[in-house]
Amino acid sequence: MIDLWFVIIAFLWTGYFVLEGFDFGVGMLSPFLGRNEGQRKQVLQTIGPVWDGNEVWLITAVGAMFAAFPAWYAGFLSSFYLPLTLVLAGLIVRGVALEWRGKLEHSSDRAWADVGIAAGSALPAFLWGAVFADVLLDSGVAALVGGAFSLAVCLLHGAVFLALRTEGVVRRRARAAAMGTLVAVIPLGIVALSSIPREGSGAVWIAAGSAMALLAAGGSLIWRRREGWAFAATAGAIALASAALFGTLAGAPMPGLTLEQAASGPYTLNVLTWIGLAILPFVLGYQGWTYWVFRKRISAPGGAAQVQGAQTGIGQ
Repeated sequence: MIDLWFVIIAFLWTGYFVLEGFDFGVGMLSPFLGRNEGQRKQVLQTIGPVWDGNEVWLITAVGAMFAAFPAWYAGFLSSFYLPLTLVLAGLIVRGVALEWRGKLEHSSDRAWADVGIAAGSALPAFLWGAVFADVLLDSGVAALVGGAFSLAVCLLHGAVFLALRTEGVVRRRARAAAMGTLVAVIPLGIVALSSIPREGSGAVWIAAGSAMALLAAGGSLIWRRREGWAFAATAGAIALASAALFGTLAGAPMPGLTLEQAASGPYTLNVLTWIGLAILPFVLGYQGWTYWVFRKRISAPGGAAQVQGAQTGIGQ
């Protein structure tokens, strides 16, 4: 049961990194790829129906840590109290700005909302990479490299997502942004890959190397205008990087703390398993249905795009 729940938590964190990754990237890119109000609405409408649902993965992952591995939960939150507080602040600012923006009439007020969306996306995108790099290596330099790599990957993932979901000039700019971001992603990824602890298993190294290969493939595919395959490549790269991360943490999720020491008792884990089996299929089904409903490209404000964004106020 202990190993099963570690895998479940790793899966939940991976889902969060993949889905919120493009959210963060779109938020950071929105002021730059949207040069006027119509284009910025077009950019933000791509995440309007899904961004808040993507955050459920974080809530579920942290809740599962609290229930299944309370010592891991306590050690993780207490060791990184300040950066995790800043992550929470960034998520709050971003959420408020996304909801608030559609209700503003003056361009100066919307500009402040755009700053909140970009900053509230960049802060957690950087800090999650920094925090987990520090957990692995206990090094300030490694934390900075991990944060920069995480930020760059989110920018790439978001640009590819925008190229997949938009049309017209925004789509062209998104492809160009994705290609430009690769200039930072590849060298940062090589440095991050070389920082993996030497005692890591062969599977960890294979996952990390495959992640880098998929990031490069994503750049090649976006250049060839194969946006769907490019998005699959960047999503797969994030998933494999997360697998390498949690594969390394499997022995000791925090320094000096094994999974057995961190885990709840057998009865608690059994109860959690039945609860998870009952709830998780509904959550996955609902999210899959949401992405299916809002799968079409967004061409311009108004019409179908207006309907998609209206659910969160972004398209108002």
